[in-house]
Amino acid sequence: MRRERGFGLVAAMFLIVVIAGVIVTMARLSVSSSATGVMALQQARAYQGARAGLEWGIYRAVNGGACNGTLSLDGFSVDITCSASASISVPEENRNVQFYEITATAQSGAAGTTDYAYRRLTATVEKP
Repeated sequence: MRRERGFGLVAAMFLIVVIAGVIVTMARLSVSSSATGVMALQQARAYQGARAGLEWGIYRAVNGGACNGTLSLDGFSVDITCSASASISVPEENRNVQFYEITATAQSGAAGTTDYAYRRLTATVEKP
């Protein structure tokens, strides 16, 4: 009787294919994780840009300046809009209180691309 040969080769090929599949899957997960981290950083930067624009608009509204404007912050465009939303008379204190609604929008990149980041913040403030 003759011994059968080649079973070891089939097992080795199977292991090579399985290990290669695991390596490819790990590489894809690594790239995906890296892209997610970059997007999280861009979104955090967009939030901080919108927050800076909002604070600028609040300062301008409370101190009597024009609070509409556009800022450029390290690759981000920040648009600030300001509108008087209400005016209330306070007869006991003999004064009027003006309310402003301020919106700051920060964005970087083009919509629909992988590097697009966008944040919008809104605040209502009172000017005595």
